[in-house]
Amino acid sequence: MAFPGNLTAALRAGCAGLEVRDQPEELIPYSFDGTAVLQQLPAAVVFAKSTQEVVSVLRWSALNKVPVVTRGSGTGLSGGSVPVPGGIVLCLSKMDKILEVDAANLTLRAESGALTATISGAAEKAGLFYPPDPGSMKISTIGGNVAENSGGLRGLKYGVTRDYVMGLEVVLSGGEVIWTGNKCVKDVAGYTLRDLFIGSEGTLGVITQVLLKLIPPPAARKTMLAVYDDMEKAAHTVSAIIAAKIIPCTLEFLDRVTIRCVEDYAKIGLPRDAEAILLMETDGHPAAVEMEAAAMEKIARENGARSLKTAAHAAEAASLATARRSAFSALARVAPTTILEDATVPRNCLPEMIGFIQEVGKKHRLKIGTFGHMGDGNLHPTFLTDEKNRDEMHRVEAAMQEIFHRAVELGGTITGEHGVGLAKKKFLEGAVGRENVAIMRRIKLALDPHGLLNPGKIFDLSS
Repeated sequence: MAFPGNLTAALRAGCAGLEVRDQPEELIPYSFDGTAVLQQLPAAVVFAKSTQEVVSVLRWSALNKVPVVTRGSGTGLSGGSVPVPGGIVLCLSKMDKILEVDAANLTLRAESGALTATISGAAEKAGLFYPPDPGSMKISTIGGNVAENSGGLRGLKYGVTRDYVMGLEVVLSGGEVIWTGNKCVKDVAGYTLRDLFIGSEGTLGVITQVLLKLIPPPAARKTMLAVYDDMEKAAHTVSAIIAAKIIPCTLEFLDRVTIRCVEDYAKIGLPRDAEAILLMETDGHPAAVEMEAAAMEKIARENGARSLKTAAHAAEAASLATARRSAFSALARVAPTTILEDATVPRNCLPEMIGFIQEVGKKHRLKIGTFGHMGDGNLHPTFLTDEKNRDEMHRVEAAMQEIFHRAVELGGTITGEHGVGLAKKKFLEGAVGRENVAIMRRIKLALDPHGLLNPGKIFDLSS
């Protein structure tokens, strides 16, 4: 339903003092996120600099029934921050302060627009460690990380964003402000509302502050790169490492297509003839690190690694890690359109799932580069395509559907870290069941009765 009259004028009058942009050239950067192929111009973009300004925007939205899509840096990969027609984008990137580092209680409190890398740096400066490290951590915001429950390379050992959120300040759709959680290690007073907002993709409330748990940094770290001539042998190595009850800090995987793209892009000396590489990293007490590194090297060689390189120092370890961290950027240079997907299976199903992705690529005549967090079963099949080629895009969609269906058949899920957003909502019911989606709708309507917060994401309100 179109807003009666001039929306931007009404917004400026109702939210005096806020920065509002409404010129087409100003709106374009806020019309899409990291998925790229999904795009929609908003009616306006509003930049909030405080919780109170967020409150004023949501009160105005509720009064005028105008949809609001919250956004940080727009690095999401599921269309979660793509605007809706006639709606406004509420950008929180200017709410970027680190408010407190409490070393006594091992916590850090920040505004939601603070960059993940800034938070990591602030923790490090205090002699502490914030483990979550999404691939976009240099530019993604902590509020976006929480809204998407972001993972990262260290997720196998240290967990994901949810595992480090102790408290949240959230503004609800009508402008009410709540704080949920605290600095206590134990707290079972009532429902854990904090967890309801983590991973809710901006559909239940606007996160304005985050209280995070920090931990002591590991005393030692060792990084290794194993090279394989057979992709399934790399997958079997991962399964064998986990079966040996070793939980590395990082256990990452790149296939042949990705290796070649990364080497063309980063020129770090990767073997272009390899079928797969594993980035393996262990951290902790120096003695434990030495023991785990030796055990992983033995397992890798027993499972067919043709070579294994151990980083001699921190700079070399960072160089090896670049191979994985630059995977998406490297693949994105190859074709006009890069569609980075995200499916997760139980770890013992990795060899089968990797083989299935390869067969799907051949079946549909598509170029797919696969990499991911192999240690936690999270794979990123990446389609190198051209959105202008309609026939090829139909084949991409058919291939994605088969990949998601197979992941669910194997006891997995359609997304391990990117979220549902617009890109995967048609697959949600098949993954979690109709009853679960119905409960999600009821929760959404209880907290956002007019459906104004990020409408149309995750699921539609009408079944």
